[in-house]
Amino acid sequence: MLKNLRMRKQLRKEAETLYEKVVNRTRTPNFYEKYGVADTVEGRFEVLTLHAYLVFRRLKSEPNLGQELAQKTFDVMFENVDLNLREVGVGDIGLARRIKKMAEGFYGRVDAYDRALEVDGDAKLLKQALQRNLFNGQEVSDDSLSLIAHYVRDSDGFLANLTRDELLSQAKIFSDFPNG
Repeated sequence: MLKNLRMRKQLRKEAETLYEKVVNRTRTPNFYEKYGVADTVEGRFEVLTLHAYLVFRRLKSEPNLGQELAQKTFDVMFENVDLNLREVGVGDIGLARRIKKMAEGFYGRVDAYDRALEVDGDAKLLKQALQRNLFNGQEVSDDSLSLIAHYVRDSDGFLANLTRDELLSQAKIFSDFPNG
C-alpha cells in the first residue's frame, strides 16, 4: 500500500513536470508574434492543446506507465485550466459546461492531429487541422501554416527520440522553431 502511494505521488510529480514544460512552450512569443496565433485565452489554449497532444502521443509509446502518466498529465492540465478560468472570472455555474466543452474539443483535436501525422508526408492534412484549430479557421499565410506544420512534425520526431528519463529531465523537449 505504501509503495502504491509513493508510486502515485511520483506519477503526479512527473505529470506536473511534463505539464510545466508544455506550459512553458505555450508561453513562447513566436506562436503569437511570428506565426499569428491569436494571443487570447482561446489561442493560448490551442497552443497548449497542440503541445499536450504531442507529449501524450509520445507517452502512448511508453511501455512502463505511459498511459497512466498521460492520463495524470491530462488531469493536471485540466485542473489548471479550471483554475485559470476561475481566475479570469468564469463562475461556478458555467465552469463545468465550459470545461466539458474544452475537453471534448481537445479530443477532437487529438483525432485531427493523429490523422494528419499518421499520413506520413501529407502536410496538407496537418495544415488543414492547424488552420481549423490553432488558427480558429482564420485566414493565415501558407508560409505560417507550413512553418508550424514543419515545427509540429519536427517536435513529434524530437519527442519520439527521447527516453522517458530525458522527457522528464531535459529542459528542451520540443524542436527548435523553423527559420522563416
